[in-house]
Amino acid sequence: MIWTIRIFLFLYFLIYFVLGAWAIIDPVRENINESLPSFMVAVGLSVTAPIGYSEVAGVYGGINVLVGLLCLVGIFSKYVAKKVLSLLAFLTFAIAFGRYLLSLIPTAPGFLNTFFIFEVVTFLICIVFLTYLRLNEPDQNRDITQINENESNA
Repeated sequence: MIWTIRIFLFLYFLIYFVLGAWAIIDPVRENINESLPSFMVAVGLSVTAPIGYSEVAGVYGGINVLVGLLCLVGIFSKYVAKKVLSLLAFLTFAIAFGRYLLSLIPTAPGFLNTFFIFEVVTFLICIVFLTYLRLNEPDQNRDITQINENESNA
């Protein structure tokens, strides 16, 4: 199962890193490669002021690149893998929850789309992996007040 988690983290490294890099270079993509599709068109955004490009690069670009890099580091460290899986679960649940809440407004579009499905599936996979890792820890009786010496020095 640990190899399944590592493969998952590697795939998510690729997904998040590429999405983040794509968002960062989108404002200058035509100078790099005219055939590269627009990130903002793909996700349904439009920029109406120059600060918008910075927001796309920061929110979509920077966060996704760093999440991707954390996934890559998690491949090599079980401790980091747990933290990354928790982060992915939190992020994808929060985004899916926001989509759902928007759909409760009568004139808003529905929440069910491919992005929502990706987020829910990612959340569920992360919960399964976290449960597996928790159940297979050497010390089953640890709680939050008993921090392992290795974790406190990390």
